[in-house]
Amino acid sequence: MRSPWYAYLLLLPGLGTIIVLISAVIGMTISQSFGFFNFAGHSGFSLHFWQTILNDSQLWRAFFYSARIAVLSAIFSIGLAYPVAIWLRKPFPGSSMIGALLKAPLLVHGLAAAFLFVNFISYQGFLNAALVKLGLIERPIRMQNDTYGIGVILLQIWKQMPMALLLLTGSVQAISSDLLDAARNLGAGRWDRFRRIILPLTLRALQTATVLIFIGAAGDFSFQVVAGPVSVNSMAQFMLRTQQESAAGWNMAAVVAVMLMLLSLCGAALMALSVQSFVKIIRN
Repeated sequence: MRSPWYAYLLLLPGLGTIIVLISAVIGMTISQSFGFFNFAGHSGFSLHFWQTILNDSQLWRAFFYSARIAVLSAIFSIGLAYPVAIWLRKPFPGSSMIGALLKAPLLVHGLAAAFLFVNFISYQGFLNAALVKLGLIERPIRMQNDTYGIGVILLQIWKQMPMALLLLTGSVQAISSDLLDAARNLGAGRWDRFRRIILPLTLRALQTATVLIFIGAAGDFSFQVVAGPVSVNSMAQFMLRTQQESAAGWNMAAVVAVMLMLLSLCGAALMALSVQSFVKIIRN
């Protein structure tokens, strides 16, 4: 029996507040990008801030850098979490402990993890000391703040993979064993069961995990500041720098913020469609 329409009014105190607050923040950001709420001068409609930012080559470097970091972080995090989720599907001695240890990074703040990672790979850090001690290198090599953002991607994988594992484990465990046993009795091998049953039934979880990781990595600030390259900014770093360096910094930063929202929205949609297309290709 369907609930009456007025039953949904019970959602208003919580959901309504969230929608109002988010709409107010997004609306003010968009308005500022077009010259309104100008804290340093006259407020009024203007395309000056958009023209200035869009003509800045640093914006596009930051845009494509953040997009690359987000895509690679999502792909590698899902690529590591998915087989582990399938492996942990059936309980075995120690499986609960393994699952808990793999999800432990969810309890560690990202900034603390970034500093630990930097200390590990620093010029006089543990990794360099171990490589020198083993005779693999003659003197320490510089690995911190690498040009390609490899350290940031590793940190994103370490932080985001447990969340993907949490989502995928629940989805995989929800698949009935009777369904897989029936497919096995009909002659389906392990690969056929995976691509025709497990993969399609976990599509929504795959898309959700991919989208959440992409959005989180695209807008990340802490990992970028501590371990990111010094030659290029992420979108979050560029937004802060723009706000601090210009008299009309809030309006300029608002343009960057809108660009970051567009990157997150469009990128997440493309990632979700890519996952769906990939599953269809594998299934067929």
